[in-house]
Amino acid sequence: MVTKDKENNSNSDRSVKGKDQKVFNMIAYPLMGLLALVCFLPFWLIISASFTDNSSIIKDGYHLFPEKWSLDAYRYIFAAPATLLNAYKVSIIVTVVGTLLSIALVTMAGYVLNRKDLKYRNQLSFFIYFTTLFSGGLMPTYILYVNVLDLRNNLWALIFSGLLSPFNIILMRNFMKGIPDALVEAARIDGAGDFGIFVKVILPLCKPGIATIILFVALGYWNNWYSAMLYMSKSKLYPLQYYLYNIITAAQTAKASTSAGVNLVFPGESIKMAMAVVATGPILLVYPFVQKYFVQGITVGAVKG
Repeated sequence: MVTKDKENNSNSDRSVKGKDQKVFNMIAYPLMGLLALVCFLPFWLIISASFTDNSSIIKDGYHLFPEKWSLDAYRYIFAAPATLLNAYKVSIIVTVVGTLLSIALVTMAGYVLNRKDLKYRNQLSFFIYFTTLFSGGLMPTYILYVNVLDLRNNLWALIFSGLLSPFNIILMRNFMKGIPDALVEAARIDGAGDFGIFVKVILPLCKPGIATIILFVALGYWNNWYSAMLYMSKSKLYPLQYYLYNIITAAQTAKASTSAGVNLVFPGESIKMAMAVVATGPILLVYPFVQKYFVQGITVGAVKG
């Protein structure tokens, strides 16, 4: 009798959980679908505006579907395809090389700061955190890159500018705190050295945190145009964002000339939207590969003490 009562209670609990799950699904899926649609609409508006005639945007504003189709913005951007492809190449090189080097340094720094046997560990952590509050500023950095390191018109200036972030180091250190010390001790008993433990034990367990930092760093490199403005004077070394920035500057100049009475046909409004599509399209391809790790990585790294 006791066994039957337990089975009945178990079946009853399962039916209640099943009903609760159905109710949750009925509420959650439509709500999340609505939120996803709200997040997607601004990007769709950008795509639509990029294919809209510039005069139609000025007259009627932005719409979800182009009222008057036009490819003038894309024709202007792709007027010099060799220059655009070269800008893409520079951005890809800087993003890939910079991200790989940054991940290597950030993970090693996080591992070292997480070692409990490291002398002055707290002092080093404070020194890194201190740089998030105070920095040397633009002029010392510029003097260091140009006069000391001689990185004027050198892609390493773009790579070094985003190589290390105190936030990423702290995030990785906090993530590594969740790895049991017993695993490290077991590897050490088996004869593994510090570097072997780092490569064979720590890194495989840090995939969510690494994927999160990859996304942060890659986005930072891909969207960086300010460093190129400071350190690059040769057009062949312009990354994509700075190349598009120059197009925006030309658009503003053309708009000012038009208002001054100079008759210029220039898709000033639609070209801004087309540039957003050209710039964000490739980096969106990276996100699906790190999406499954992103939420776990940023959550665990944020809540660990």
